[in-house]
Amino acid sequence: MSDIKYKRILLKVSGEALAGKEGTGLDFSILHSVCASIKECAELGVQVGLVIGGGNFWRGVKNGAGKLQRSHGDAMGMLATVMNAIAVADVLGQHGLDARVLTAVEMNKFAEYFTRDTAERYLNEGKVVLFAAGTGNPYFSTDTGAVLRGVEIEADAILMAKNVDAIYSADPKKDPNAVRYSQLTYSKVLEDNLKATDITAMALAMDNDMTMVCFGLDEENSIVRVVRGEAIGTTVKNKF
Repeated sequence: MSDIKYKRILLKVSGEALAGKEGTGLDFSILHSVCASIKECAELGVQVGLVIGGGNFWRGVKNGAGKLQRSHGDAMGMLATVMNAIAVADVLGQHGLDARVLTAVEMNKFAEYFTRDTAERYLNEGKVVLFAAGTGNPYFSTDTGAVLRGVEIEADAILMAKNVDAIYSADPKKDPNAVRYSQLTYSKVLEDNLKATDITAMALAMDNDMTMVCFGLDEENSIVRVVRGEAIGTTVKNKF
């Protein structure tokens, strides 16, 4: 336990990150890599809650805009997160980990309905808990769902595994002068409208004094390195 900084984490992984170079569907080599890192965390004694985005199958705002009513498009996005959670839970099982999928909407043929007490019990039993279907409501992103679940389970930190290695002042792919931040306050993120997560997620994390670490998923062993306290990516807090 002395080797870890965070005893309980809420890890958010984007759906697009699981798609690999294809951009859609699932790249199982990436799934196995992520699950191997989660197993290493679990072996260190870390309790892991996990939220997977759905963008590798469907993004309600992007894919449904102008074609579907927003609530219907978002409902499809929630279902995409359930698909990803079921897949990741299966691969976690292949790595010898006991995983449970809890959904924000009832679908008892596929997963259990989320309650905070159920999640707490499973985490204390050493199971990896996957939170699917976002908040269960339209107009909220999976980033907001991740922060919500992180607050509910009283995680020590929310780990945002992204396709970018940190938070920047601008898109580093478009602006070569973009400033890379190692530390930020929530007030700075909101004041400067930095595109780390959506505003609702950041405000919820700030209001609940939650530590957030935004880092690149594709960096070698990045999840374990963050759990051990290595300074990679960008750490966001109310104050340092």
